[in-house]
Amino acid sequence: MLGQVRSISIGASSYIDLVKVRLLSDIKLLEGRGLKLHIEENPAGKYTFLSCSLTGQGREEDTLALFKNYVADVLSDLIMCKWQKNMLGDIIRENYYYFGEEERRTIFQHALRYLEDYETGETNSVIKIRKKRRVLSKIREFLSGYNQIVVEGFIRFRLKEYIKELEEAADKAVDDFLMDREYKEFIQLLKYFVDIQDSRTDVVNVVMKPNGSFMLYDGQNRVINSSYLEGFIFDLIDSEINYEDLLISALITIAPQEINFHTGKAESPPNTLETIRCIFSNRVVLCKGCQLCAPTDS
Repeated sequence: MLGQVRSISIGASSYIDLVKVRLLSDIKLLEGRGLKLHIEENPAGKYTFLSCSLTGQGREEDTLALFKNYVADVLSDLIMCKWQKNMLGDIIRENYYYFGEEERRTIFQHALRYLEDYETGETNSVIKIRKKRRVLSKIREFLSGYNQIVVEGFIRFRLKEYIKELEEAADKAVDDFLMDREYKEFIQLLKYFVDIQDSRTDVVNVVMKPNGSFMLYDGQNRVINSSYLEGFIFDLIDSEINYEDLLISALITIAPQEINFHTGKAESPPNTLETIRCIFSNRVVLCKGCQLCAPTDS
């Protein structure tokens, strides 16, 4: 049949220009079949509607179904890339209104880490593709029975499972934020303990061992007297002692002016080292190799 018109109406309160640009760009693939897309914008309150008419040759039912697939693909992409951030921001604003504006911004950034593909690993890409397929399937299902879609309404009433994922991401982000805040408050308390104490020795050399234990030496490379450590015990290979906590406690007790880390071939404890740097600021130095590092190589 010739000259058939197939129409779909798309309404949205935001990103309507992006929808229009994407449709006009993607539909070029159909122009080789003699099909042309005409878009007319119609404002209605806070919404703008795009009346999309496809004209040309072909069976009306087949061409309209193909066009709806294009629309579904465009909308699923933009929902995940653009509307997702709006929805996430709304969820955080509504559910966690008692946090300050700056705190909500931090929570928002935490939540994005659960939703966006910041890494290049295959696992994250696969997860992202699966999410898009679910959204795409819902839009196709809806458009199979309707020739009009309002994006925000569709998201609210037809993508409840997707919204639940956003709420879960926000919940995890709040947990992260609270843990981070507690950690910073704890670090500040430890910094206070260090600042009010007199140093028991100016320099402490921390020699890490492959099993996670450690030895402490003073500036003359002498083993630090155990009486300085008020009962702390070292090198208990078969015990349940957390060596990282033990090391931090020992250094806070000694409160040295300078801390030199010697790891040799032992694994450097990045989390512990970062915590110690936070507590002691610029007093911490990571040794690149010396005689104290040699025992850890053997």
